[in-house]
Amino acid sequence: MTLQIRVAEQSDAATILHFINELAIYEKEPEAVLNSIADIEEKLFGEDVRAHALICEEQGEAIGFAVYFFNYSTWLGKYGLYLEDLYVAQNKRGNGAGKAIMKYLARLAIEKDCGRFEWVVLDWNQPAIDFYHSIGAKQQNEWIINRLSGEELHAFAFES
Repeated sequence: MTLQIRVAEQSDAATILHFINELAIYEKEPEAVLNSIADIEEKLFGEDVRAHALICEEQGEAIGFAVYFFNYSTWLGKYGLYLEDLYVAQNKRGNGAGKAIMKYLARLAIEKDCGRFEWVVLDWNQPAIDFYHSIGAKQQNEWIINRLSGEELHAFAFES
């Protein structure tokens, strides 16, 4: 088995959308995906790119992906690498693909002088939680994620 992690290309947009949809099904929210191939082409490969994608291949076949971006820690005075999504096809799990993607990103974070490599995981996703613990990640239970989206975001942004 030969795993290869590579930077995604625009021609991978349909594959990335396929993995996003599979991830949404796994996370029990298939109807939540509003993304499209055109959106992926523009946001990950267009002129004003702020997020990046990786493809994991096994013997030339795409079996997983990751999307990440850089943020900034005011306390550390350094950028951080934030992993938005990591997904490996269900029938390909357990072969080291997830770990290979995480190692690639960890090395990238070091190469870019990042002070942190962070991500979130759903509290019910015990296989992922166990995997992250196995690579030495520490949960940050004191932080609560807050979100404004959709109508609430617009209402707040434009309220008088």
